Amino acid sequence: MAESNARVEARRPDPNEKLVKVFDSEDESESLVVRGLLDSAGIESDLTSGSLLQDAFPGLGGMLILVREEDAEKARNLIAEYRRPVAEDDETKG
Repeated sequence: MAESNARVEARRPDPNEKLVKVFDSEDESESLVVRGLLDSAGIESDLTSGSLLQDAFPGLGGMLILVREEDAEKARNLIAEYRRPVAEDDETKG
């Protein structure tokens, strides 16, 4: 288990770098899926509980995904593609 935690830590961006929010959700499982999507694309991310930020940002809750500023556009494009509904295939139509 310690080895698994070490691998997760190795994939996280340095907290001293400029990080930007690319995703937030009240659903932890969806956040984990999105983080896996980013990881598979080689984008390091940090998954943070928004509830930890309540003092600084009232009303913010759920889970946040942060990435390096230079990875933000690629990450947002991947997330948008993930959220896009799957078009029906012509073979599935009547």
